[in-house]
Amino acid sequence: MSQTQQDLPLSGKKALILGVANERSLAWAIARRLHDAGAELAFSYQGEALERRVRPLSETVRTAFVAPCDVTDDAQLDALFEKARTTWGHLDFVIHSLAFADKQDLEGRFVDTSRAGFAKAMDISAYSLVACAKRAEPLMEGRGGAIVTLSYYGAEKVVPNYNMMGVAKAALEASVRYLAWDMGPRKIRVNAISAGPVRTLAAAGIKDFRTMLASAEEKTPMKETITADDVGHLGAFLCGPGGLHITGSTLYVDSGAHIMGA
Repeated sequence: MSQTQQDLPLSGKKALILGVANERSLAWAIARRLHDAGAELAFSYQGEALERRVRPLSETVRTAFVAPCDVTDDAQLDALFEKARTTWGHLDFVIHSLAFADKQDLEGRFVDTSRAGFAKAMDISAYSLVACAKRAEPLMEGRGGAIVTLSYYGAEKVVPNYNMMGVAKAALEASVRYLAWDMGPRKIRVNAISAGPVRTLAAAGIKDFRTMLASAEEKTPMKETITADDVGHLGAFLCGPGGLHITGSTLYVDSGAHIMGA
């Protein structure tokens, strides 16, 4: 390792990234910044279609492994974190960027959400963070670490056509607080980033997202929308020395949109 690499703030740190879909993903933006700071990365994916997108991206950064994982399957979660253990022996960071709701549960009336759709969205979008934290904890034991997840303002206020995802994100943010309390004595920090609207694969599933993106710019105090790179910088900050005593928080990167009323 060169002297330059040794001087990087996250040199020697190990990060597991869940939820990269393509080069526009918020998880990928965070991964790139962690890489720039010297961290070694590993990625998960679900299904062959996402594998074809994730593997080429992983080859552009310091990647230890790329592995499949369906977060609704405990056996696959066990295998993913066991691979991290056998590869590295420990884990420093987990980036959790996973969310899903059936399309019919994002449109129309929230009251029409099906029981199955509610359960699926909560499992993938919220419980998966708990499941990952449980498996990451023993790999961070004795050295501390950081877990970062991605949220959105629809967790707090009604956003048309966000519906079930807003409820799932509210559960996600509450989970962040309870996990931070549980894991704090082990010096493991757990935080969420509430990002403004960004063009991602997940956002494409939200009806009228283009209208939402266009109106966001004029409604923010800064009169501009954010980029995925803004989220990447904040995610890396939370994992680095600057985030050493930040935990249980939802931090906003949305050009100030969350302070506005009507």
